[in-house]
Amino acid sequence: MPTYGYQCTSCKHEFQVFQAMKDAPISECPECAAPVKRLLYPVGVVFKGSGWYVTDSRKPEPPESSGSSANTSKPTESSKPGAETTAPATATSDSK
Repeated sequence: MPTYGYQCTSCKHEFQVFQAMKDAPISECPECAAPVKRLLYPVGVVFKGSGWYVTDSRKPEPPESSGSSANTSKPTESSKPGAETTAPATATSDSK
């Protein structure tokens, strides 16, 4: 069950009530019986894991060497797994 915070609109008395979500909100101040308003508190949320933000805790990429090995290069789009390749247009045959 959550704890809800309230503040009196008249005397500015703040109090918290431990109540179920299905319960009706408190409507009057316990000090002066004036109307109250429900307070909203900020919630601290921490997203962990990969894929949330660019600044996540991901492994840094190794620095590229400046020409020390000519055979090491990044794969091109066509050589990546799952990359679509475009074939030359050929006549289509409709077989039934």
